[in-house]
Amino acid sequence: MTLNGHSLIAGKTTVGTTGNTYGINPATNQQLEPAYSLISDEQLKTATDAADDAFESFSSLAPEQHARFLEVIADNIDAIGDELIERASTETGLGTERLRGERTRTTGQLRLFADVVRQGDFRGVRIDPAQADRKPLPRADIRQRQIPLGPVAVFGASNFPLAFSVAGGDTASAFAAGCPVIVKAHDAHPGTAELVGQAIVKAVTDLGLHPGVFSLVYGSGASIGQELVADPAIKAVGFTGSRAGGTALMRTAAARPEPIPVYAEMSSINPVYVFPGALGGDVEALAHQYIASVTGSSGQLCTSPGLVFVPVGEAGDRFTAAVTDAVTALSGQTMLSGGIASAWEHGYNTLEAVADVDLIGRGKSGPTENSPAPAVFEADLDVFISNRVLHEEIFGAASLVVRYKAAEDLVEATRLLDGQLTASLHVTEDDYAVASPLIPALERKVGRIIVNGWPTGVEVGNAMVHGGPYPATSDSKTTSVGTLAIYRFLRPVAYQNFPEQLRPAPLQDANPWNVNRLVDGNPQRHR
Repeated sequence: MTLNGHSLIAGKTTVGTTGNTYGINPATNQQLEPAYSLISDEQLKTATDAADDAFESFSSLAPEQHARFLEVIADNIDAIGDELIERASTETGLGTERLRGERTRTTGQLRLFADVVRQGDFRGVRIDPAQADRKPLPRADIRQRQIPLGPVAVFGASNFPLAFSVAGGDTASAFAAGCPVIVKAHDAHPGTAELVGQAIVKAVTDLGLHPGVFSLVYGSGASIGQELVADPAIKAVGFTGSRAGGTALMRTAAARPEPIPVYAEMSSINPVYVFPGALGGDVEALAHQYIASVTGSSGQLCTSPGLVFVPVGEAGDRFTAAVTDAVTALSGQTMLSGGIASAWEHGYNTLEAVADVDLIGRGKSGPTENSPAPAVFEADLDVFISNRVLHEEIFGAASLVVRYKAAEDLVEATRLLDGQLTASLHVTEDDYAVASPLIPALERKVGRIIVNGWPTGVEVGNAMVHGGPYPATSDSKTTSVGTLAIYRFLRPVAYQNFPEQLRPAPLQDANPWNVNRLVDGNPQRHR
């Protein structure tokens, strides 16, 4: 496929008028061709107006055409082939093996949401039939369904150029809900964004949909990104990135004449709790699993374990010694950009300067630019509790081991944590009694609790929650992964005393879309 270096606005290649940007190979810091032109506010308005125009037809698509749209996008992405993987690897340094898996996840979640659209439960149909003879007052016929919010702005993520970017989970779930999408491409992987954007445009065109269903725009996050969120046509925002970036968008969305929700996934250190029984097994294997989770993808995963609680004593000492051996043997991997590598170095230097925090292991710097050596630090629990610096995320391959004396102390330490995406417990049956009191505290702090596993690796399915209290996300009631993500972009509407001829298809007595419904409080199954 040809890279044009321009935005794709409502099906048309649009040359930006406010300058250019380039992708950068983070392994060499070399500039990549082509240049990407940046759009103006007026050009952005073309995209938002087109999305608004597309909303009525797209939001009312019949289920089969709607589902096929998602499947065709997935097919088109697969059809790009190695060109997509190679460009993404060059722009991010993530490597082809990791990116092939990410492409599979990206197309898989599009196909999963196609199944959701066909199945139809997300429409949330509830019918309370009229009761004319009810005493003391009759009951009107009231029918409810979930409808899409309207056009959605999605911001591509630096660390997932496929699965959390142009056709990633936010876009897939918004499309599945029936919302047109405008994606603000991430500056770190513009070519990858364009290839995927072309695949979506082709699906829109081939299925005869309104071209405003999708636009991909290039521009400054501080200007075009903010203007996109402020535009009256936009009704919700999906974002994955830094806390500073997410909260900036939240402020803009809240200050609008019509405030809108921002579903932002931001920062998390994903605490891991190792209980004494878990140290009675293969301690070296446990330590190597921990370091593998910390250093995978150069630690640039939102679920990377930045904190592990380990008991004091001989068994805990054996674990930390094994951690030292494991991390010392590793070399750094190329990070996503020079800026992210610099931010990692700043976090490392900050933690190294804290009194009573010890560096217990550091590997070697990698052979490429922007590949700092992974590192693990150690501190006692009272030091961790008293110093908020130790609670801050270092985005990259760094982690902190915190030594505790009694399992009871972990509850208080957990209450002091910020909101997190995950928490992990390593236990045996002997630990259940002391671990059990920790679970209610964790439920108030995290979106996913894992037993005898590691937080990296997020399954895309019906039960997954990838969210959590602030600052892990901006709305703890939601998830950005899994089929529940569709509900971020829906709202309920009730229809009272509507004649059959005026009722939307899911609410008609004939039920032409064959959706499951709750009728007078009783499930009515159609599949």
